[in-house]
Amino acid sequence: MKVRVLTFAVLSLALAVTSCKKDAKDDDDSNTVDLETRVTAHADDQSRISNELDAVDNDVNTYIEETSAFGREQNVMAPPCNTTVTFDSTQALRRMTITFNGNNCANTHSRTGTIVATIPMQQRWRDSGAVITETINNLRITRLSDNKSISVNGTRTLTNASGGRIPNLYLPGPGHRNSIRHRINGNMTVAFDNNTQRQWSVARQREFTRAPQDSLVITVTGTHTDGQTTGISEWGTNRFGAAFSTQIVEPLKFNQGCGFRLGAGKVQHNVVGANTVVTFGLNAQGNPTGCPGANPYYFKAVWTGANGNTQTVIRPYF
Repeated sequence: MKVRVLTFAVLSLALAVTSCKKDAKDDDDSNTVDLETRVTAHADDQSRISNELDAVDNDVNTYIEETSAFGREQNVMAPPCNTTVTFDSTQALRRMTITFNGNNCANTHSRTGTIVATIPMQQRWRDSGAVITETINNLRITRLSDNKSISVNGTRTLTNASGGRIPNLYLPGPGHRNSIRHRINGNMTVAFDNNTQRQWSVARQREFTRAPQDSLVITVTGTHTDGQTTGISEWGTNRFGAAFSTQIVEPLKFNQGCGFRLGAGKVQHNVVGANTVVTFGLNAQGNPTGCPGANPYYFKAVWTGANGNTQTVIRPYF
């Protein structure tokens, strides 16, 4: 009888241990899946906000360069699609209002909302240090491939850090410049498609150069420093309520010959629980690619999970 009782007790203990191990494994798997979901969602959010505002900035630059109110120059960038622009001035400011009301030229995103750009009357945009203030009002950008949207409100400044205008890259003689540098700083409220609203700050430099084929190349770097961390381009709170900062560790490249799509570069997302390195400009196998035509580029996100194992995901972006 004692033997039977002992055997039953040992069996019960073994089952309990096995059950605990299974539960622990299930918890680990659940945490891994949850972490992967959060990592990939944040990587996608950051690339969307960054890339789509870069595309908007290209449209803003086009209107700045071609309009007499801001000092008309030759336009070397494609005219924006489904936008209208109006101008008015006060004694102190020149004002330009850009209204977005449909698909972009590539038909990959739909955009609605306005950006109001102002510059002091006494400033000329071609001068080094000239500052344009942008007020973003209910700018809603929808990715047509999956109908996911973000909405942005806030204020940014666009500073002509180098002086000169983008067409100066193409001018011979004394007016020629090898590069034009703009710096963007600001604070925004971003509303995600899961009904969360978060605060994001931005500090980026966009450098324009001329490629051998005469197309423009835009190189983006981060300009904010926090303690020992340099090259920060965005920081704030992500959709999951976690504080983050994003460093550009290899400059982001946009080539006019590729439709100004993000074709190369690497960032690091610093978030409690998982620092993630994301590489852009890849194919579906995770290898660098050239212009993919109408096909998506892919990013590769790499991070270390709670168990110390390196995790990798490859996802498309547009």
